[in-house]
Amino acid sequence: MKREFKVVGKNIHRVDAFKKVTGRAIYPEDIFMENMAYGKTLRSTIAHGYVSLDTREAEKIDGVLGIFTYKDVPNNRYGVVYKDQEVFVSKKVKRVGDPLAFVVAENEKLCDLALEKIKVYYEEIEGVFDPVEAMEEDAPKVHGKSNILYHFKIRKGDVEEGFRRSHVIVENTYKTHMVDHAFLQPEAGIGYIDEEGRVAVIVSTQYPHYDMEEIASTLNIPIDQVRVINAYVGGAFGGREDISLQIHLALAAKVLKRPVKTIYSREESFLAHSKRHAMVMRYKTGADKEGNLLAMETVIIGDTGAYASWGENVMRKAGVHATGPYYIPNVKVDSYAVYTNNPFAGAVRGFGATQVPVAYEQQMDALAVKLGMDPVTIRMKNIFKVGSETATGQILTEGVPLEECLSKLVEAMGYPYGKEAYR
Repeated sequence: MKREFKVVGKNIHRVDAFKKVTGRAIYPEDIFMENMAYGKTLRSTIAHGYVSLDTREAEKIDGVLGIFTYKDVPNNRYGVVYKDQEVFVSKKVKRVGDPLAFVVAENEKLCDLALEKIKVYYEEIEGVFDPVEAMEEDAPKVHGKSNILYHFKIRKGDVEEGFRRSHVIVENTYKTHMVDHAFLQPEAGIGYIDEEGRVAVIVSTQYPHYDMEEIASTLNIPIDQVRVINAYVGGAFGGREDISLQIHLALAAKVLKRPVKTIYSREESFLAHSKRHAMVMRYKTGADKEGNLLAMETVIIGDTGAYASWGENVMRKAGVHATGPYYIPNVKVDSYAVYTNNPFAGAVRGFGATQVPVAYEQQMDALAVKLGMDPVTIRMKNIFKVGSETATGQILTEGVPLEECLSKLVEAMGYPYGKEAYR
């Protein structure tokens, strides 16, 4: 008997769709509370250097309720995988936009005035902004003794033998740049003490439970004393997986015992959240006379910026997907996540699998040109099918419609392919 599904195959309306399209959805910036104060973040204007602050003049301004620095944070470290970020910089700035202090005042104009009155003293030091240069032993160090955060390897077959047997070999270097998520809603939130005495934060986030853990850890309070309410989200795409203003709001609300609201401008949003990893991809690919791929060797260097975020996971996935949807018997992959003093990179839709097609697909085109073969035929010869083995040794047993998909595409385009069509 055929099963009747309630959702699969049905045109289901999103629960939040009506309120969003009619403008009735309530985002954090729409929320106002009685006796609410406002907060703004002082951020670094240099990429690498030592910093100290003098907040005394700003603190004297009537209506300024508090200026929070690293001295006010019980546990000043956080991060999704590695705790390599500080709530507020204690000594060394590692990127433009690092948070230095959080000003809370009766209104936003007073916050701006206080930010202007804080004296910031920098001792700027040499930075590193190229991930390839950052891997050198004598490069300026962002964290610790090495800028190499993570190294992922794949070794399959005998790459050197594969290249010896190759009729054509193509070598190229490809680069992709950092990309912002550019979601429509800049970060905003409000922190307060709820009716049960808990520190509460209303924020548009992708990880409310993770946010709870980070707030509890940095403020050194039990997690059951933290509440995170996820408001409507105006786009995220990975950009709201890292902490931005959550801890600042929770700290201010806990200390001042009154609601505190923050709304980032678009400019501050660009400074605050992570980016897509820029990558340098060095590819060497070999094939026989018939166009069958025999070997691939690649080094992928990912610029994770000043902080790790999801860099390890992103660069692992980039390495796993480095061969693309093609069977290659001999593979050598080295992918790296590297610290620099650039904006930090993290989660973005595709998680590292979106950059490498720029390289492996152009390699396929270049091989086709050298072989006098059209670009569809060489792909059809090598594309994954049921039973294919990936570079990591996985056998694909189902859900491999690539050949059918490509066939339908060229048919719809009216694109002739094959040796005769190409010539």
